[in-house]
Amino acid sequence: MSRTFIDLSIYLENDVVSDPPVYRPKIDYVDHTRSLPELVSFFPGLRQEDLPDEEAWAIERVELITHNGTHLDAPYHFASTMDGGKRAITIDEVPLDWCFQPGVKLDFRHFPDGYVVQPEDVEAELDRIGHELKPLEIAVINTSAGKRYGADDYVSAGCGMGAAATLYLLERGVRVTGTDGWSWDAPFVHTKTKFAETGDPSLIWEGHKAGRQVGYCHLEKLHNLEALPPDGFTIACFPFKIRAASAGWTRAVAILDT
Repeated sequence: MSRTFIDLSIYLENDVVSDPPVYRPKIDYVDHTRSLPELVSFFPGLRQEDLPDEEAWAIERVELITHNGTHLDAPYHFASTMDGGKRAITIDEVPLDWCFQPGVKLDFRHFPDGYVVQPEDVEAELDRIGHELKPLEIAVINTSAGKRYGADDYVSAGCGMGAAATLYLLERGVRVTGTDGWSWDAPFVHTKTKFAETGDPSLIWEGHKAGRQVGYCHLEKLHNLEALPPDGFTIACFPFKIRAASAGWTRAVAILDT
């Protein structure tokens, strides 16, 4: 039996809009020439011309937040408590067995930007693909944002998961979810309009805040979900181990036995 690996992660890069301006990453590429003074400083008497091709090393200096690129959010990101009042766990405390499980893909590309997914939408999609959720499965949603990565409107694209829809998954044992959008919730620009119309603060970040009732993690800024079948694959999404952090970067991949 062979395996096919599907990369579900976006790049960390300077020139593609994947976050609001205040949160965008900054990468400084130090090439083999710029780094020469640093290498020479380690070895007194070493001259540039002594090095093969007069080159030192290539390194990159990176300014990030833990939510840049494809990443896994810990329950601590959503609130200080989870599971009805327990201390919310941070990314270094997330059980590793949550992060390597069979996956199921819910195709919500037909929903308009800003739509808030409801439990009946989840039920209908599970019925359509003939899948019954199992504990610890990783549920990912394919939204219209997936094809907008690289465009200036990516951050405002795609639907989001409402609190009730999120709890529908969590109550059936799901502990890791994911989206190809910027956020698990509907993009803020759309929620802002609804809040202005209703004055209802429960609309803000409602999918995230479901973690106060049932602790869970979710992946954001996934990519290439269109390449996945509805089920029959495994997702690996082990987060970078950052002490007491709210999230960790991950090279999320799907594994298909072929």
